Amino acid sequence: MEKLYYADYAVDKMAVQAEDGIVENEMVPEVSEQIQQPTRLVYQWVDITDEFSQACSELHLGELLRDSSFTLFEAMSAIEMMDPKMDAGMLCNQTKRKVLNFEQSIKASTVSIKDLKFPKLIGIMDATLACLVTWLEGHSLAQTVFTNLYLHNPYIIEDRYLKAFCICILKTVDIIRDRVNRAGAFEEEDFQLVTYGFKMAAETSDVRAIGMMKEVEEEVNRIIKNTRSKPGTQRDSDTQTEHCLSVAVYNRLKFYRMFLTVLISFSKEKCEGISQAQRLLTQLIELVPQMKKELPLGIQAEEGGVTKTDYPTIMGFEPLVNQRLLPPTFPRYTMIKSREEALDYMENQLLCRLQTVTLITEITSLHNMLEIFTEFSKTCPCVLSRSLLQLLFLPFNKKLFGIYSIVDTLKESIRNFIAPVALFPKSSLYNNPQAKEYVDAFLTKAVRPVCTIFQITGHNRARQREKWTHILEELAALQEEADKVDSYLHSQLIKTEPTKVHLACFGTWVLYHTLYVMINYTLAGLELELYATYEYHYIFWYLHEMLYAWMVSTLVRADSFLLEHEAQNEFIEEFLQLDALPNANYSESVVGDFYVPPARGPVRWYWQRPRSNGVFYVAPAQESVQCFVHMPPAQVPVR
Repeated sequence: MEKLYYADYAVDKMAVQAEDGIVENEMVPEVSEQIQQPTRLVYQWVDITDEFSQACSELHLGELLRDSSFTLFEAMSAIEMMDPKMDAGMLCNQTKRKVLNFEQSIKASTVSIKDLKFPKLIGIMDATLACLVTWLEGHSLAQTVFTNLYLHNPYIIEDRYLKAFCICILKTVDIIRDRVNRAGAFEEEDFQLVTYGFKMAAETSDVRAIGMMKEVEEEVNRIIKNTRSKPGTQRDSDTQTEHCLSVAVYNRLKFYRMFLTVLISFSKEKCEGISQAQRLLTQLIELVPQMKKELPLGIQAEEGGVTKTDYPTIMGFEPLVNQRLLPPTFPRYTMIKSREEALDYMENQLLCRLQTVTLITEITSLHNMLEIFTEFSKTCPCVLSRSLLQLLFLPFNKKLFGIYSIVDTLKESIRNFIAPVALFPKSSLYNNPQAKEYVDAFLTKAVRPVCTIFQITGHNRARQREKWTHILEELAALQEEADKVDSYLHSQLIKTEPTKVHLACFGTWVLYHTLYVMINYTLAGLELELYATYEYHYIFWYLHEMLYAWMVSTLVRADSFLLEHEAQNEFIEEFLQLDALPNANYSESVVGDFYVPPARGPVRWYWQRPRSNGVFYVAPAQESVQCFVHMPPAQVPVR
């Protein structure tokens, strides 16, 4: 049995005395020096093997001792700690070289912080982008971005180009973390938020970070102008090389500055920064091919020596520097993308997806937005683009695009989908206070499930399937509520307008979204290959005979409501243009072939499908009075 030790600790007495001021006067210089040092803990290890064994012997078979301060997590951590196969922090012991942090590397002269040559700057910038892309694909910051030692403390860097670049990267990382965290459309396999205590240049504002990048851009631009070929003169090879390197540095500084500006533009309220983001994204995409050509200009890592725990790097990068910051879990192998792959990712995936995200603001129909969200999800976008799309659609103020009320948007969506009578001002239900209260209550309850459907499309494809099942429960409750509202509205409508119906209007709209969720859930199983081969004909039968059949029936019903509403509006326009139609207040009289009973107030005309006897119903402005108009079939306006 291995020895067990209990760690008791005592605070360094001298440090405590220094903080309390209990020190002789002649020791003040030493005290001030010690005050600057953090309080040190002196561990006093005690062998508890015998006591532990004795305590365990008193337990009977099947008994388990539990303590609030020693849970299963601590127990498993104790088993995994110091185990080379289970503790990620033990990987540092498997390399022969000494792992140095940023300050130690500066003292050892293995890292330069001033007067960096342009090839080194280019290499550091390209390698950092590769780490950033690797982080976006789900790896931890400690094993990707913060393997760059310069990012640990950029304020001690004396080189202005590198300092501005490092601060810009930290601000970029901070904004990405904030956007992804606020959107909440990620899982543990998608993204790692933990910063491991690293600071994100909070002392520098976003505006100042962009200003620093512009300043160094201008400096490099002056070098470019001075080394540019002039008419009638020929440049030497050194000047030409310096010019090419300057252009490469300038392109990278401009790229990172514009990328940070794009992220900030997406954060502006009411989508005010979308136009700027669209312009900058176009420039970024145009800049990437030039950066690809300039990749050989930067310093490169030596080939060979790649293992699961280590890989060759350039100056300023240490793969194992943060290894001991990781929790005692199974070591996760992190393979940093190559520089070419990182630029391909930015050009063909991230930047193009962000361009697609900016187009969502041009869509006005909620159903069209849902289709776009669904198709966007099928491209398996990264967590950043998914999060920005979610926040653009429904930001923190819970208004659509930060401007429109969700309830009003739902009302317009339902009106365009099935044209329920209760949502049109000409209907008697529209001004009925109790009916209006029922409709508003239903729309308020519909906000959460509808928004959840959009949010589910923001998760990765594998996680979407399990989330579809949860939303079905909410939609089932909403379906029941919709049926109750439709029933009540219909009972109120036939009292004033007996020719109209309000059955299954809101219910049809809810059913459409329910079927949409059910279809997506079923298709997700096919996409994830969750069904056995013998189950395929069950699945396809269910899709064809049930889900899609119901979907077609739902859409046909909604379309018939829309056509009837459209036909009614067109007929009323033709009907009101007839010369013989009474358009003022009349007492009981016969006007031509029209019989108009007494009506108090202006007549408001409502049309029902023409009958063979040519009878049409007319409702006066005061809904309590119902009158009829008889028109011979020969005079019925033909559509």
